[in-house]
Amino acid sequence: MSQLPEQPAGISVPTSADVARLAGVSRATVSYVLNKNTTVRISEPTRRRVREAAADLGYVPHAAARSLRAGHTRMVLLPAVQVSAGLQYQRFFTRLETELRRLDYTVVQYGSVGLDADEAARAWAELRPVAVVSPGGLALTPYGTGVLTRSGAKAVITLGPQPVDGAHALVMDQREVGGCAVRHLLSRGRRSIGVVMPREPGLALFAEPRLAGAMRAVEESGADARVQELPLRYEEASAEGLAARWRGLGLDAVYAYNDEYAMLLMRALQDAGIDVPAETAVIGADDLMLGRLLRPRLSSVTMELATAQPPAELIDRLVRNPGGEPERHHLLRASVVTRESS
Repeated sequence: MSQLPEQPAGISVPTSADVARLAGVSRATVSYVLNKNTTVRISEPTRRRVREAAADLGYVPHAAARSLRAGHTRMVLLPAVQVSAGLQYQRFFTRLETELRRLDYTVVQYGSVGLDADEAARAWAELRPVAVVSPGGLALTPYGTGVLTRSGAKAVITLGPQPVDGAHALVMDQREVGGCAVRHLLSRGRRSIGVVMPREPGLALFAEPRLAGAMRAVEESGADARVQELPLRYEEASAEGLAARWRGLGLDAVYAYNDEYAMLLMRALQDAGIDVPAETAVIGADDLMLGRLLRPRLSSVTMELATAQPPAELIDRLVRNPGGEPERHHLLRASVVTRESS
């Protein structure tokens, strides 16, 4: 039978009692300070003395024991999925993790590769998180939401284009991105617009609603214009092949999904002798710094959060006030940064 490894001889694990003796306070005071309990008034010098004693001893609170006492964890689960949605998406998660930690939550990323949506929800539930923020790359189902809620999750939140029954939703409506790009091209007098559809796995979740937004923008404009899908892999050969038949497509503009695809395609168009923007206007999304260094400089759709309340504070509120009807919050506000490429 396997056993847990023993502590090396002569090394003892520091306890809260050790911290209390070194700081000259009670164990209860140590618990209040290190668990950031603000309901008990403790002077700042005492708090500082406890934190210094804990640091000197290398003591940290036992998360499992704290969870047993509280009846729930302070863990927010962020399932990790194989989706590359761009820099803005990555920045959002980085900011969310930082702010949740500031609010004294433990943020855990959980790999879900090889699991279907309901299997993943059951695996997440085993960790007993107090909240789950499920990104759009893995489709949470109403069943999965129920499993998580029954296991003790006080807030189950989806992050993506579509809400899920029974869960709160931070809706990132990608149609806004495609619509914003195409409205800009239409305002520039472009009427035959290509929309790049990446062939890489996982990107359809974002590319398809962006295409839908582009088509809707043309319909709502009333202009005599058209949109054409342009399948493209993130490979030089794929971009070169598309550029080689570009003039036969009759396009005078392209929204290229994001800045990375836009830079790839723009380079191929220029190598094929197609003038940007005289023959073809190009716009991407994410507003990457590298796009500003190109010649011509790349126009891009930039995205920002549209909620009045920061997402981490919103999650904290849902955890502290569970129950009630699922909330819907739309996160994305898109706008164009106009440069020479369009």
